[in-house]
Amino acid sequence: MNISDPISDLLTRIRNGQQAHKKSVDSPSSAQRLRLLEVLKDEGYIRGYTVDSSVKDKPQLTVELKYVDNFPVIKTIDRVSKPGRRVYSSIKTLKPVSNGLGINILSTSKGVMSDVNAKKFAIGGEVLCKVF
Repeated sequence: MNISDPISDLLTRIRNGQQAHKKSVDSPSSAQRLRLLEVLKDEGYIRGYTVDSSVKDKPQLTVELKYVDNFPVIKTIDRVSKPGRRVYSSIKTLKPVSNGLGINILSTSKGVMSDVNAKKFAIGGEVLCKVF
């Protein structure tokens, strides 16, 4: 199956899995998806993820979703920059998500990171998604 936007596919799988109250969701693996999941794990939005590379040419990711009092931790997860319209922002012009309660995930020259870490490095980049 050819996926034109793998990041949107991963975000949709997470969103649908949480609406269905699943413990985990599966997704094809890629380097960019791994980096995005690492940021979500570091910020506490997912429990974790594992890579199943038993099939050599098609490794699978299993994302463990996180709930608090039977409610999903992620309230909204939206794609900002899309293949047809890329969105770039400097760190000075980047607006906080839900008055600072959520995060923006950026792809910068230093790697994929949250807006909090991007402020520490004082760099901007492509805004991949917003999470709250």
